[in-house]
Amino acid sequence: MDELRHLFRRAADHAADYRLSLPDRPVGVPVDQAALNKAFTGPLPDAPTPAEQVLAELVAAAEPGLVATAGPRYFGFVVGGALPAATAADMLAAGWDQIAFNAVTSPAAVAAETASGAWLKELLGIPATASAGFVTGGQAANTAGLAAARHQVLADAGWDVERRGLSGAPAVRVFAGAERHATIDRSLRLLGLGTDALRPVPAGPQGAIDPDALAAALREAGPGPTIVCLQAGNVNTGACDDLRRACDLVHRYGGWAHVDGAFGLWAAASPATRHLVDGLEAADSWACDGHKWLNLPYDTAFAFCARPDVHAAAMSYAAAYLVGSGGVPAGADLTAESSRRARGFAVWAGLRELGRDGVAALVERCCALARRFADGLTAAGFEVVNDVVLNQVLVGFGDDARTDRVVAAAQADGTCWVGGTTWRGRRLMRISVSNATTTEADVDRSVAAITRLAR
Repeated sequence: MDELRHLFRRAADHAADYRLSLPDRPVGVPVDQAALNKAFTGPLPDAPTPAEQVLAELVAAAEPGLVATAGPRYFGFVVGGALPAATAADMLAAGWDQIAFNAVTSPAAVAAETASGAWLKELLGIPATASAGFVTGGQAANTAGLAAARHQVLADAGWDVERRGLSGAPAVRVFAGAERHATIDRSLRLLGLGTDALRPVPAGPQGAIDPDALAAALREAGPGPTIVCLQAGNVNTGACDDLRRACDLVHRYGGWAHVDGAFGLWAAASPATRHLVDGLEAADSWACDGHKWLNLPYDTAFAFCARPDVHAAAMSYAAAYLVGSGGVPAGADLTAESSRRARGFAVWAGLRELGRDGVAALVERCCALARRFADGLTAAGFEVVNDVVLNQVLVGFGDDARTDRVVAAAQADGTCWVGGTTWRGRRLMRISVSNATTTEADVDRSVAAITRLAR
């Protein structure tokens, strides 16, 4: 028992040392991938290895290849760091090693998901009666939401898709903005609807769906099973669809409105940005990440559905040996995974750590820091091409080739990490401010580094 306690403490010390180093360490540096692979390879030992030696070997092998994604100057891919209480709770979750299938396999895991799911719905303005499935990311959340949509629109057409499949089913039309996230397309593939079911709707100047074009598309399509995928937070610009008008249109034509709000849905948590997602409560399902703007550990996301019975009908299953199944939908009833880690503990801890005011302050601070980024780079003579309404900034440095060189130089420099993207036919630097520990000094230091490298 003393050896186990010592091992766990060593692991916690390594984790704490790493997290404390993040403000000062290079964010990302070029890595010799072959050498890194070699450090992990070799013959599988025949004999057991002491656990403490294994831990030391793992730390030594991994350290050179770690990217400071949890640090204050990582601005790529809309990635947040993990809050202290949430990280500690995740350590406990690993130690407790619970199976969050249902309230029989882990009463505590289901209780944590139920409680934190209620808090999430309250923060986001989602109806309290909606279901909340705890999944791995936006991909899984979109897939769950669209599975529920597929179930309902086909049921309305008299077709039981869970029993009869899609062969011979009425055709399902899926309308989505031209600048939707790629996970929507992947979900349609996974659900058997296929990307040929997609009917792209033109986007406005900042990438939000054009509601007039959506109205025209729905009118032209006429009656039939219809799903419309809306977006809160364009992946490049941060722009949000007009959710109130769009949901009204969708329901007028008898369709299902799904909102991909991987990061943008968090605008609802702040009075300063809530207007951007006005009307979100009128949707039928929602996808949202926790490991992005809420700063929870990877991998944490949520699939909400206004009709829990539909959510469960699309996702759940039963078997004689699964004791505890068939009650109020919870746990694995709302996700595609049966063997589920207990994500709810970290979610509960993170929300308790921040509170309502803390979540709002986090959103407002990241938006303010994104504007500071835009102002600093504009003052340095570079072009910010989007309206900075949330935490996304798109920057051009002249021609595409030069922009790509600046992005690559910034990634190699190590001061900060920024990504590249293509938007409206142009190569641009994409900056996402999502970390709870980022300060004005971090932004200023990053602007200075980008300016130095660009010149």
